[in-house]
Amino acid sequence: GDQEAGEMGLAAVPGRQAAFRQGLAAAVQYARAVGCPRIHLMAGRVPLGADRAAVAGEMETTFTENLRYAADLLAQEDMIGLVEPINNRITDPRYFLNTPHQAVAILEKVGRPNLKLQLDLFHCQIMDGNLSRNLETYFPFIGHIQIAQVPGRHEPDSPGELNFPYIFELLESLGYTGYVGCEYAPKGDTLEGLGWLRSYWESRGLQHGGTSKAAE
Repeated sequence: GDQEAGEMGLAAVPGRQAAFRQGLAAAVQYARAVGCPRIHLMAGRVPLGADRAAVAGEMETTFTENLRYAADLLAQEDMIGLVEPINNRITDPRYFLNTPHQAVAILEKVGRPNLKLQLDLFHCQIMDGNLSRNLETYFPFIGHIQIAQVPGRHEPDSPGELNFPYIFELLESLGYTGYVGCEYAPKGDTLEGLGWLRSYWESRGLQHGGTSKAAE
């Protein structure tokens, strides 16, 4: 969408279906060029001045129709579409998709196997907490995980509410084999900020890069 006009994705915005399809076509071209098999289909914001409850039904209908269109297009490219709940308490008060419960209900309604949940644990913690149970419950729907400490949105080992070594081990025990995206703002230098990752690898008996010491 038009970010300068305050748009943040278009998939659930009534009347913007044509622009959504144009944006999706461009995203597919970029994804194909760089070999990326996943595309985040951003829902968008509740229109300015509109009451969220009053427009929720129409926005969900628009979202569902656009997701079906996207899924069919992405299937031709062997790509996966992702939807991400973004908290409306701190980050974006007007964003339409706010909780994993809402996202999964929509994914079930859409009914396409190549549409998945992009679960950012920062947003999930702010909206609902209960991360262990939510990860276990929604694991079959998860296509990508993102992390940041709460509330500062910095490195996982910065002061905050989340115990990331526990969360990483839970993801391993659930059988998660995908990437974990570092969706945080480094407090300082990016490479220095990755000290948490080196420490985690060492705690798991791994060398830098995630390779087993025994294998070496």
